[in-house]
Order: sequence, then C-alpha cells, then structure tokens
Amino acid sequence: MPGTLTDAPRLRNKHHVFTGRKDAGRYLAAMLSKYAHRSETMILAIPSGGVPVGLEMSGKLDLPMDLVITRKIQIPGNTEAGFGAMTMNGKAFINRELLDSLHLSEAQVNMQMEKVRGELQRRNVRFRNNRPPPDLKEKVVILTDDGIASGFTMLAAIDMAVDHGAKRIVVAVPTAPISSIFRIGGRVEEIFCANVQDYGAFAVADAYKRWRDLEPEEVVEMLQLCGLPTTE
Repeated sequence: MPGTLTDAPRLRNKHHVFTGRKDAGRYLAAMLSKYAHRSETMILAIPSGGVPVGLEMSGKLDLPMDLVITRKIQIPGNTEAGFGAMTMNGKAFINRELLDSLHLSEAQVNMQMEKVRGELQRRNVRFRNNRPPPDLKEKVVILTDDGIASGFTMLAAIDMAVDHGAKRIVVAVPTAPISSIFRIGGRVEEIFCANVQDYGAFAVADAYKRWRDLEPEEVVEMLQLCGLPTTE
C-alpha cells in the first residue's frame, strides 16, 4: 500500500466510537491539522453521509468544501449493498468477484447501471445546482465520506479527482476495514482513518452510537446553511 496510513490505535477494532457523523468529522479534523488554512487544499465530500463529516472538517480546518458525486451500483433488491460504483462521467468500477458470485444477467447489470446514471445527474442538480465539477488543477484534495465499506465508491471519487487535475489526493474517513484501505491505498498519497477494522464482519454503522440514513432534504439544508448552492 504506497499511500501512508494514519489511524488512531486506541480506536482500532472498536465499535460505537463516534456519537454521530459530526463527531467523526471533528475527530478527523484533529488528525488533519497539518492541512488547516492551506490555500491550495480543499475538501470533497461524498453525499449523503459524507456531507456532515466534510462540513465539520471544513469548519475546523478553514478549508473550502465541495461535493464529489459518485454512487454505488446497487444489487437488485438490496438497497444497502452494491457491486461497484460509478462516476458522473459514467465510468464504472466493478467488484468483479462479487458480481460473478451474483449470477446476474447482462440485462440486469445494465439496468442497475442505467439507474445509477440517472441518480448521479439528479444528485448533481439537487446537491450542487448542476454546477460543473470543481477545477482541481494544482490542488491538494481531501476526499471524505462517513466510512468506507468495499472501497469502490471511494475509488470512483479518486478517479474523478485525478481526471480533474488534483496534484495530491488524501482520503480521510472515520472508519474502514483494512482490506478496503489496501484497495484504495495505491491510488492516493495519504489515508487518514480513525477507526480501522482489521478482522471480522464490517459495517460503517458499527462505528457510530447514533446512525441512520440521511434524507436528501437534510443534505440540502446542511449545504444551504453553509452557503453552498443547491436546488430545492
């Protein structure tokens, strides 16, 4: 794993270490203090769960924030699990081992991917007012979410940052399994993960005392309160 990993050893393999996403964002901000107030650095959060994490980091570190719109490709009939992820430009990152085990038809796979393409466009309109992707040339980009599960959504976000000229990419997440950290590690310079899990079953929700999915309206309200343009 070429990317340098910084974690919090006292939190390793523990559950319910954060009260909620804002608490996790504050914890990450402390870990990322060396990036505070840097004019060439910005935060890109993956909605929905990454928004409150990113906003806390943005405020504590005095860094601008925007969103990177990527989305998991859902397994048919299972809204929580995906067999890959997709970027705004339609590039897909597929978990081939998982997809092969699902025995889906080509038509089923194409249908799920088409659904994601539409959802990506809708999210860009609603959460970013349909703005073009940010110009990342010569930027240090900190990518964040409320956690990494398989890592394919973060791979899609990393690819977007590379495509738009980022000179250095840092991933900062509250929780992740070590397998996914290794999956993305070769694509970024640094990874900050407070709560690393290196054995057993993994779920992002296990790192939080209070956990629920965020409604789109809540995400829009958060962004508007911080002055980021959205569409009602």
